Amino acid sequence: MTPRRILKSFGPAAAICLAIGVLAGGCVPWLLDLPSATGFVGRGLREAYGIGLTARGRTEVSLLPLPRIGFSDVRLSAGGPDGPALTEGGNLTVQLSLAALLLGRAEVVSLSLDGAHVMLPDSDDDTRWAGPAKRIAQSLSGEVPHPRRIILSHATVSGRDPRDGRPERASDVDFVLSWPLWSAEASISGSLTWNGASARLLLTSLRPADLVAGRETPFTAAVTWPAGSLSADGNGSLQDGVTLAGQGRLDTRSLPETLAWIGGDVGLSPLLDAFSIEGSFEVSKGSVRMPAMRVSAGSTLLEGAGSAEISGRRPSIRATLDAPEINLGPVLGGVMRVTGLDGNEGWSRQPLALGPLTGGDLDLRLSGGSARLGSLVFENLAASVIVRAEGVDVTLGRANLRGGSLKGRLALSTPEGAADEIEVKTQGTFDGLELGNLLVDLGEPGWMLGATQGSFAFDGHGRDAAGLMGRLNGRTAFAIDGGTIAGLDLTDVIHRGGTPAPGTLARRNARTAFERVTASLTFTDGIGEIEEGGLTSRVLAARLLGRVSLPDRTIQARAALLPRKGAGDAGPPTTPTFFEISGPWSAVAVRAGAQGEASDPLAALVRAPQAPAPGLPMQVRAYAP
Repeated sequence: MTPRRILKSFGPAAAICLAIGVLAGGCVPWLLDLPSATGFVGRGLREAYGIGLTARGRTEVSLLPLPRIGFSDVRLSAGGPDGPALTEGGNLTVQLSLAALLLGRAEVVSLSLDGAHVMLPDSDDDTRWAGPAKRIAQSLSGEVPHPRRIILSHATVSGRDPRDGRPERASDVDFVLSWPLWSAEASISGSLTWNGASARLLLTSLRPADLVAGRETPFTAAVTWPAGSLSADGNGSLQDGVTLAGQGRLDTRSLPETLAWIGGDVGLSPLLDAFSIEGSFEVSKGSVRMPAMRVSAGSTLLEGAGSAEISGRRPSIRATLDAPEINLGPVLGGVMRVTGLDGNEGWSRQPLALGPLTGGDLDLRLSGGSARLGSLVFENLAASVIVRAEGVDVTLGRANLRGGSLKGRLALSTPEGAADEIEVKTQGTFDGLELGNLLVDLGEPGWMLGATQGSFAFDGHGRDAAGLMGRLNGRTAFAIDGGTIAGLDLTDVIHRGGTPAPGTLARRNARTAFERVTASLTFTDGIGEIEEGGLTSRVLAARLLGRVSLPDRTIQARAALLPRKGAGDAGPPTTPTFFEISGPWSAVAVRAGAQGEASDPLAALVRAPQAPAPGLPMQVRAYAP
């Protein structure tokens, strides 16, 4: 019986049911073992993109709504089935063009690869992707039809870091390229897990045809990861390598965490935490230039310009920044954290190796109207920070503090043959500081007033703060002219045998005016000898000798007070009034000492005629940067 007679015998209802059955059968995937399907699709991939296909599992075919073929346990290779592997494992699903299929051709409209291992080049000699990349570029330029959708899911991608050639591996990779047939713009979205953290990417407004042809294409990009985000929009091209220009912003709640995630480093990065940078950028040949940028570090907002070289193993950053107000507290907190000085009292045993601070080159020029360091406020600040592999150099070109000026320099380096140690050299000068106000800023009673000048120069080395203090050598000296000791009348103390009047210190109504106070200390292996310490006023003189221990944080000294000849009605005593000063820095005790004879060396020093106190040594004055 012919099909026509069969349909007539069953009627129109049977015809409808038969049509529905045919449609259902076309939509339902059929599990088949069709080597010819693998060859058919593989030939289309090879001719269009230079990619060979090998399927070692079952084949799934669905004809409606559009022809779709799925392969399991596939291998994609360069050139042909026997070429070097591009991907291994996973399932491949391709959607074919119905029009091309009717003409006997396999034209891929959509491609999805799930659970595969994608192998990117792992050396300079690995050219497995060269041929396919060229063919894919041709399809993107419009020379041949291009897939409208490419999906990569649950994949693993391995390759090498283009910066230094180290092997890298990303897991849980999801990637979607969508390029509708009716649009010139494509979008890319995806996510991955890399170095233990997940990230998401979104790239839109991209014109692949222009990009492949060497013309500029607009773009809008956004990347997020647990510690921060990056956004940018502008134009880019591939004509002479990757070149980009536009506006961008980087935000991170932890700069060290972000740098550890991307496998990079920046000089002094462990000293920072929350950080952001935004502005115009230009990217070309491994370098980034920001002619106008704003940097936020903690509560400080700086403006200026900068550049970075990001190719190779060691990045290099240069920047010139200015801010009306700079908060140096976070940097100080970072220093305390890195050196271990933020813990209990006493010098820390935490290693001070420079490696964590010198992971990248940095040349920073910094200026500010004011800079706050805790309770201290510096004005008219100009400083520079230079970081190289061999060390850190910080120069304070100028700063004003409490009516005075400061200059100084700090150099940190690694001693030759001692990679686990740090070598410190520091020098500086200060002039015109109002000591009383400075003491109040530091949270101490303003018991001594006067304009202060001085200098210091130290060097030492050690594995930690404790070891460094035990090897510190150098010298410091200061002088105060025309000042006052508030809360204490030293002349009255002399006449009372070394004891102040009852209630004087509590009332703080006594004063001692002086013409000059001087002190100089020479340190050897952390022990400072007070070589010259003295006070001269119209009515009395005082001298101080003793020792300061940096490792133990203690002081042991002896002071003597003596009225000057012709001062007062009682006349000078035959022996000076002595005081013993001793104890830890946090609890210094002062008590009246035993009275010496006139032949006592300290008494002789006090009674001897005093030459005018010298100014700063010329070699120290000449140091100031």
